[in-house]
Amino acid sequence: MAIKTAFSEEEFIQILSQYNVGEYIRSEPCAGGTVQTNIVLHTTRGAFVFRYYENRKESSVLFEVNLLSYLKEQHFPCPSPISDKQGSYIGIHQLKPFVLFEFMDGQHINNPTNYQRKQLIQKAAELHNLTQHYSPVNREERLNYTVDVCRELAQQAARRINTTDAEEKLCWHEQQLQQLQLPPSLPMGICHADFHFSNVLYLNDEFHALLDFDDANHTYLLFDLVGLIESSAWRHDLDDTLDITKARQVVSEYTKHRALQNSEEIHLFDVYKLSILMDCVWYFDRGTTQNFYEKRKIDFLNAIGREQFHNQLFGSDLM
Repeated sequence: MAIKTAFSEEEFIQILSQYNVGEYIRSEPCAGGTVQTNIVLHTTRGAFVFRYYENRKESSVLFEVNLLSYLKEQHFPCPSPISDKQGSYIGIHQLKPFVLFEFMDGQHINNPTNYQRKQLIQKAAELHNLTQHYSPVNREERLNYTVDVCRELAQQAARRINTTDAEEKLCWHEQQLQQLQLPPSLPMGICHADFHFSNVLYLNDEFHALLDFDDANHTYLLFDLVGLIESSAWRHDLDDTLDITKARQVVSEYTKHRALQNSEEIHLFDVYKLSILMDCVWYFDRGTTQNFYEKRKIDFLNAIGREQFHNQLFGSDLM
């Protein structure tokens, strides 16, 4: 749990007075959340989640609020934002935005069963089906995972670190970006981009809610599929290799709920590499140019190649 900003009882009483949710009783930190401050508020009408955005502008929060409102209207299992007495979903406290959300019952599971993993994969596919043609509000306010954004972030990281090694890593990073093949026809939509177990709730063994859309953005829909493959099939304990059998199982389960276009099958390889290069910018000072985690992963995929990667995951020749 992470409480970066402390709130007094008086502050919560004042904040809740702006809503029709009952009177304040007590508060407690949420079990999950590492970036924003998340607090469960108990009132005379039930429990609610107070989310205080430590590093988001109001315009970026508006993206999240509108997305969750849309998903809730489509009966997707996620928390609904609650409007205040004036009909606004976003409040401001000490110059930072906050939102009050409905409280969702359920448990976070550290080691989900195969059945529970399949449910998560299904919900990811359903999310993509719902948002492929959704027009997000303030899309430009989010860090959308594209080649241009990845390049810009890498350049910023290299300037910040300002070493010869960082400059060499930037050259390597750019070379890898230039090798990517990402045709404009690849379907795009909203990806959650953080399917960590702490962001998923299960209730009586059933998937109950997807939480924390803080990293959600408009990108290639394959980006979330890569994340699901990564969490299930990447073998950190075996010199950073991919368990192809497990990867095929994830893809097979996903495509039961959202069929992939032929171009998506072909270029899953490229989106996978883009996801690794995005990770690289967050840890740009890790390792040396000759040996660092993301380079080992990219080298592994490059050794397989796009065609063979496609063959191994989809069992057919590259068209």
